[in-house]
Order: sequence, then structure tokens, then C-alpha cells
Amino acid sequence: MSAKAVEAPKKITRDDIEAKFEELRGEVDTRTEAARTPAIALAVGAAVLTVCVAYWLGRRRGKRRQMVLEIRRI
Repeated sequence: MSAKAVEAPKKITRDDIEAKFEELRGEVDTRTEAARTPAIALAVGAAVLTVCVAYWLGRRRGKRRQMVLEIRRI
């Protein structure tokens, strides 16, 4: 009869948890660094686009609301 020996579950220690946390943190840091450069470029592009659109809309509105004042000498 071949019986498998059932081992008692290993206790999880603080060191085990810290090691796993560091492993996960390393993966997250790597992905964060990889995504940082494109995210910064996208944010700068969005800011420039927002400023350009605000400038264009401001000029357009200014032209529409511009008062025409005529001064005539008598």
C-alpha cells in the first residue's frame, strides 16, 4: 500500500511575507517606470492642447464682442 505522507502546513513567517511583498513591489516599480515617460508626454501634450484651444476660443469670442466706437468731429 503506497500512502502519501501528509506534511503539516508550513507556518508563514514575517520574512516570507516581506519577501513576497518586495517581489511584488519590484514588479510594480518596473511597470511604473515603463509607463511614466509616455504618461508625462501625454500630460504635456494635453496641457499644450488645452492652452491652444483656450487661446483660440478667447480670440474668437473677443472678435465677436469687440465694440466699434466711432468718433466724429463736428
